[in-house]
Amino acid sequence: MIEFSLAAAFLAGLLGGVHCIGMCGGIVGALGLGLPPGVREKHYGVLPYLLGYNAGRLISYTLAGALFGGVGVVAANLLAVNQAQHVLQFVAGFFMVALGLYLGGWWFGIARLERVGGGVWRRLEPLGRKLLPVRTLPQAVAMGLVWGWLPCGLVYSILIWAIAAGSAVEGALLLLAFGLGTLPNLLAMGLFAARLAAWTRQVWVRRIAGATVIAFGVATLASPWIWG
Repeated sequence: MIEFSLAAAFLAGLLGGVHCIGMCGGIVGALGLGLPPGVREKHYGVLPYLLGYNAGRLISYTLAGALFGGVGVVAANLLAVNQAQHVLQFVAGFFMVALGLYLGGWWFGIARLERVGGGVWRRLEPLGRKLLPVRTLPQAVAMGLVWGWLPCGLVYSILIWAIAAGSAVEGALLLLAFGLGTLPNLLAMGLFAARLAAWTRQVWVRRIAGATVIAFGVATLASPWIWG
């Protein structure tokens, strides 16, 4: 089951490319332009910095996933085990369906989740500004750590999914898989692979991805009755 969850989370990250471009495209562009001219002029000179930004971002995602996975374990211990399992499965299944609808372009209500993290981001954003302009790789990683907490409906939906993952480790793996799925599009914006970025914007690709995540969400919602 966890393997399928990781595959679905990776797919959500990969096919959520349009959202990533809208949310983070400006950040990627600004970070790239802030690098020293000598770095930008070199062939693939920005690549180490892009990898540094994204490594920091993935670390933040993974830590958040571990936190939410741990919250799910605590909730299961506070409630009767059977009751907790059903509640967490319902929450996870509901948000998987909502995420699938978003990926398929049928409903965008999940984007409203971004308002939830506004307060946290207002406190972190000044820290990110102090790291600019980025001149070193450690700075790039630190900037990525801050960037990972940017309010994002896609990330929040996976975090809620992580509550039902079963453990802090599985929650961390779920967010890591999602983050790895976002890498091709974000690297494409800063470096290469424009064809891959364009491919993820194809309507039929997004709808297949959305339908796949919806199917998994429905199966999660129905599992208490299927398996008893």
